[in-house]
Amino acid sequence: MSNTPRRFASSTDAVHAGAPRERPHHALAHEVAQTATYTFANTAELERYMRGEDPDAHREEYGRYGNPTVRELEQRVAELEGADDAVAFSSGMAATTSVLFTLLKAGDHVVLFRDCYRRTRQLVTQFLPRFGVEHTVVPPGDLGAMERALRDSTRLVISESPTNPFLYCVELDRLAQIVRARGRIRVLVDSTLATPVNARPLALGADLVVHSATKYLSGHNDVLGGVVAGPSHLVGLLREARGVFGAVLDPHAAFLIVRGLKSLGLRVERQNATALAVARALEGHPKVRRVFYPLLESHPSYAIANAQMQGGGGMVSFVVNGGRAEAARVVDRCRIAKIAASFGGLETLIEQPAIMCYFELSDEQLRALEIDPALIRLSVGIEDTQDVIDSVLQALED
Repeated sequence: MSNTPRRFASSTDAVHAGAPRERPHHALAHEVAQTATYTFANTAELERYMRGEDPDAHREEYGRYGNPTVRELEQRVAELEGADDAVAFSSGMAATTSVLFTLLKAGDHVVLFRDCYRRTRQLVTQFLPRFGVEHTVVPPGDLGAMERALRDSTRLVISESPTNPFLYCVELDRLAQIVRARGRIRVLVDSTLATPVNARPLALGADLVVHSATKYLSGHNDVLGGVVAGPSHLVGLLREARGVFGAVLDPHAAFLIVRGLKSLGLRVERQNATALAVARALEGHPKVRRVFYPLLESHPSYAIANAQMQGGGGMVSFVVNGGRAEAARVVDRCRIAKIAASFGGLETLIEQPAIMCYFELSDEQLRALEIDPALIRLSVGIEDTQDVIDSVLQALED
């Protein structure tokens, strides 16, 4: 792994990075530019804009092509990720879908790891083949299998790190080296679970990093959004594609995400600490068969996570004894956690993936995805750490 010094987003960066030095009327808080279109003083000004000669380089002509509030979000995320630029979308899946449809064409080939987000897997395995894009799915974190899967037609490798729900981490710098040696292949990393506080995929060789801003970036479970960060030439392609696809982020949603970003460092640091404490409390518990958390020494990705992450993140997954029914009882009796999809917000959330995410699958299909019916996913919030631990342990005892 690389010996390059790691730099992660700090609480100071989360508050200030990418923010304009001065706002209209000297306002401290960012504003919502709630507009669908923009005006021009006269035809001459419009023509200068169309020729790229307008002195106001950041102005727009129509809301689908840009918005000042959305632009501030993009600049802030780019700064936090150490990227040239970023582009925002209406959801995390809109961001991922836009990347794939922008970078791929008929005859191209994609490699992705089996434990990726289920909707990303559906996009690659069910929808892209309709447009002539082939794929290969490889075991979680298996870089040897990934390298063997590469073809002359491979144009994209998709990875998450950590993954959801097993929190496997991929050795990103080695992945990038393997891919770079083949040429013409780009690496897309979904870093939603890590956040810029815990990891910086671009610094480890990824070409693009995507976030579901719905999760930790906004952090309040009240808005949908997605962001892709990377080099300016790729982000420029994605911004142009967004104007065609129409998956634009609403300015008020952008306002909420920027507001959430300001507390990102504080929230993630607290969630890192709570999740690690919960994982340690669960490990060795007589009613728990296995715990998944990347900074537990028992986790297969411990060495990788310890080397390329600042913290393990706010999610813990564990398998209880007694099967599906017993797991449901634990979920139902966990006093603090709310049963809900998603993760990364202020509130602790709990779910049984076999029911919440894969309800339509048979036990045989679950086994193919390595989803145990007794698997529980816990996304810790910012409640008192001991209260969260006690709530989970009490649910197990009950």
